[in-house]
Amino acid sequence: MSPQEPLPFPPLLGQTREELEAFAEALGEPPYRGRQLARWLYAKGARSYAVMTDLPQAFRVRLEAEVPLGRSALLHLQRSRDGTVKFLLEEADGERVEAVLMPYERRLTVCLSSQVGCPIGCLFCATGLSGFTRNLSAGEMVDQVLTAQEFARRRISNVVFMGMGEPLLNYEQVLKAVHLLHREMGIGMRHITLSTVGHVPGIRRLAEEGLQLTLAISLHAPNDALRRWLIPHLARFSLEEILAAAREYGEKTGRRVSFEYVLLSQVNDSPGHAKELASRLRNLPCHVNLIPFNPVAETDFRPPEPQRIRAFREVLERAGIAVTQRLQRGADIDAACGQLRRSWR
Repeated sequence: MSPQEPLPFPPLLGQTREELEAFAEALGEPPYRGRQLARWLYAKGARSYAVMTDLPQAFRVRLEAEVPLGRSALLHLQRSRDGTVKFLLEEADGERVEAVLMPYERRLTVCLSSQVGCPIGCLFCATGLSGFTRNLSAGEMVDQVLTAQEFARRRISNVVFMGMGEPLLNYEQVLKAVHLLHREMGIGMRHITLSTVGHVPGIRRLAEEGLQLTLAISLHAPNDALRRWLIPHLARFSLEEILAAAREYGEKTGRRVSFEYVLLSQVNDSPGHAKELASRLRNLPCHVNLIPFNPVAETDFRPPEPQRIRAFREVLERAGIAVTQRLQRGADIDAACGQLRRSWR
């Protein structure tokens, strides 16, 4: 086989236990070999076939020659003063993605990417500046968690699909990654958060799955005119449609929806904006997460002053809406919300 010819099998990382059993049988091995592979891939995070010593040597030699494992290459990592770690990973085709490890007192969270780049192009986000290249596979997403876990030497407890990309525009592979993280790596569904900028068909489709995922919807504006300006490439969905889909998700899953709101100084952060948002969300079981803007060099946006953030929050609280302010993590290494960009500086 010449180096230019593709290997005859897809990467093993990203395949379910059942798919691995069928794969083993196709190679003339008993199905339990597939279960062994699943343990090596997901429970042990193996980076080579050589370490899989409970597999026959002849089988390992064949795997090495014909089947890519599917692990990425770690190009660079950066550590923040607050303990956050950002990983720059290179996939088999040379494309690069970023993932972020965030240690907390009682949990260890990975923020993973679902696409190479992003097609949405929010005006305040660095990820969309370089455009969109392709979707990531389930294996490439799970690999981000395995890489972070390998570095931390501790079990990952929480995963948030809040890195590069719009997860609901990569629905099948994201959902497959969710199931692998839950079934093979033991991460509870309630400890997995999927963030969307408001792709209504995807939200409704996800509601039908009946999963106990936490759904986070990036709202960022209390009215359609402002939202269309901030998020131009998803303007076809109105706030009314998005909130109706959010209500449907909550009713079908029993899970409270979270709304993410990036606060931009003198853009969407006035008490009037807060009152408008409160009116929109009244009688909708939800939680609002306020995110002061994290600096992106290519934009002119700024975060609001603390007193302005406090005033915005108080308007929502007086309206009976549950609200928190996100703790900034990793801003000094461009690892905070809206700062991922497939490179390091």
